[in-house]
Amino acid sequence: MSSITQVQSIAWGTTPQGESVHLFTLRNAQVEASIATYGARLTSVRTHDRKGRMGEISLGADELAPYLTNTSYIGATIGRLGNRLANGRFTLDGTEYQIPLNNGPNALHGGPIGFDRKVWAAKEVPDGVEMSYVSPDGEMGFPGTLRVTVRYTLTDNSLRLDYEASCDKSTIVNLTNHAYWNLTGDMGDLSHHVLRLNSESFTPINSTLIPTGELRPVENTPLDFRTPKEIGLRWDSDDEQVQLAGGYDHNHVLASAEEPLRLAAEVTEPVSGRTMQVFTTEPGVQFYSGNFLDGSFQGRGGKRRSGFCLETQHFPDSPNQPEFPSVRIEPNAPLRSTTVHRFSAA
Repeated sequence: MSSITQVQSIAWGTTPQGESVHLFTLRNAQVEASIATYGARLTSVRTHDRKGRMGEISLGADELAPYLTNTSYIGATIGRLGNRLANGRFTLDGTEYQIPLNNGPNALHGGPIGFDRKVWAAKEVPDGVEMSYVSPDGEMGFPGTLRVTVRYTLTDNSLRLDYEASCDKSTIVNLTNHAYWNLTGDMGDLSHHVLRLNSESFTPINSTLIPTGELRPVENTPLDFRTPKEIGLRWDSDDEQVQLAGGYDHNHVLASAEEPLRLAAEVTEPVSGRTMQVFTTEPGVQFYSGNFLDGSFQGRGGKRRSGFCLETQHFPDSPNQPEFPSVRIEPNAPLRSTTVHRFSAA
């Protein structure tokens, strides 16, 4: 029998522009998750360890202020275009578009004022909350008006994210969530987490972390997590790809499966006994080991390598890489995708 999910909301503060922000908390017997309307952002996830003790397993903060000034995207919904876009440029139907640069020579996560910086509308739904945002034509340089919803629901031991995006003219979109995870329950050592990725290949990067266009086998590289390995075992390897990213920050190509919602990753923390499985309909997942966290976030975690990300997504720089799965959408064909995080302890 499914456990009953309670949904509570509170006023959570005000942005410098005077916009009211609310926090929704979903709670059942196994999992507790909080989502803020600022950035449609996952601010907290709590689960049991093997001894039945509840603990915090995501980086975040208990108040709004730290999110307003930090640029680490902690817990946020990312858009319009997740990950990096080379030189901030792409061409669509013969027209070139320029996105403001915010990551060296590239645009990252939709530009300097992406969906993570917006206050989303929210409504309670069965077992959860639905956040929505309308991105006007031309926002951050992207064409077309885009209507986006992200529905967070909690059922038994699973947190489910359902994304939908529709447009009024041809445009591009790549949505993801940028939660940072640490399954210790007390923001302890990340390196001993054991990761398995359902991926035979990855998209290697150049010196500005843009994919080269190649799909490279993970075999005989530090990016091979086909069998479970500690994530800290080779994150300082002298391998060129690891050195370029200062650790792990690579898109993994997920193995195909008959079911559209397929297992992407499984992470276990041996001391607490916690395990998180990630299922998705997306073709890729960005495994990021928190290399660029600098301690400036005034909340839980935030120091270098205090949390890891598993961002389900289409591949980085897809608009400029014709061989990659397309991120183009049309007015008569909305984007829909789903990611599920399933938690357990043993």
